[in-house]
Amino acid sequence: MELPDNYYFKAEYIETASGNKVSRYSVLCGSQNIILNGKTIIQDDCIIRGDLASVRIGRHCVISQGTVIRPPFKKFSKGVAFFPLQVGDHVYVGKDTVINAAQIGSYVHIGNNCVIGRRCILKDCCSIADDTVLPPETVVPPFTYFAGSPGSLKSDLPECTQEMMIDMTKSYYQHFIPIKEEKKQKKSKESK
Repeated sequence: MELPDNYYFKAEYIETASGNKVSRYSVLCGSQNIILNGKTIIQDDCIIRGDLASVRIGRHCVISQGTVIRPPFKKFSKGVAFFPLQVGDHVYVGKDTVINAAQIGSYVHIGNNCVIGRRCILKDCCSIADDTVLPPETVVPPFTYFAGSPGSLKSDLPECTQEMMIDMTKSYYQHFIPIKEEKKQKKSKESK
């Protein structure tokens, strides 16, 4: 599956030494507690709440526009405690998704407009359909496809899911191409 080129303005992204591309229009709260393992793309209008607890995101992940990632919490009689959030490698998160999970495995595809409830666990090689709402503390087993509101098991996934997610996330990264600011200015002059 060959993905189309996805262009972005180089000035709008910060590229780290390990190849992460983070939009200047995203909000990383408590950035000292946010660990990106390399070649991860965080697009604009994302919010990652590292100020609550540590957030670790694996290699070759794509966090699409408008996504909110916050560590899970548990209420106790003396208050609220936040727990670290671990996201595996080769994970794709669609636009406008809210994640409050305890753990997200590797090779996971989460669709657009999803809500991943508090302390959910998504095992390796699973898929969440667009517009799915997972209730708190849902466990999504490996090689399963969940959809609906509330999210429930709809079908099983093929054993090649891992290879498909590796291909998809690597291809997305390769086709995420910077363009210089001068081209943007030329285009705006031509449209006038």
